[in-house]
Amino acid sequence: MNIKLIVTAMLIMALSAACGSSNTPAPEPTPDVAAVRTSAASTVVAQFTLTAAAFTPTPALPTDTPVPQATSTVTVAPLAQVTNAQGTSEALCDSLDFVADVNIPDGTTMSPGQDFVKTWKVRNSGSCPWGAGYELVYADYSDEMDGQFQALTEVVQPGQEVEVSVQFKAPDAVGEYLSAWQMENPANITFPKIIFVKIVVQ
Repeated sequence: MNIKLIVTAMLIMALSAACGSSNTPAPEPTPDVAAVRTSAASTVVAQFTLTAAAFTPTPALPTDTPVPQATSTVTVAPLAQVTNAQGTSEALCDSLDFVADVNIPDGTTMSPGQDFVKTWKVRNSGSCPWGAGYELVYADYSDEMDGQFQALTEVVQPGQEVEVSVQFKAPDAVGEYLSAWQMENPANITFPKIIFVKIVVQ
């Protein structure tokens, strides 16, 4: 009977020891001191770097630098110098600028002997108005092609644009032809610039 009690007591003690050991937490691993020191040093360096970047001063922009001011310039086309009847030189107040070909673009094909009217758009770029006595005249270059100026029907003020025309007759021979013309004032003084028509007779 005593033996059974002793065996039973021993079994109970063994079971109690087993249950108690399963609830005991496992011991934590010993930390690596070198790794902890390295990590801490890296964190400190990173904090210093961020702090330095945050407080890096931005160089101030100079406040006394003059700002360039926009300037507008007006370019006035120089007018030609001409010799008057007394033999002295004077400025010509007349000038013409070509604007556009209204019709008959360069290289237009024409039949032999064909009649046509060439029209240009030009600008009075001088300081004198164009009125009676102003006309386009043949500039003695290449072929006149029987050109006849069609008179202005209005006074053209300085800066104004106008269409001017010449009636032509294409040559009879096949080939390429060019005819140059200039505006002339009532004193028979021609403007420096020329305008021209260029056709191909086929």
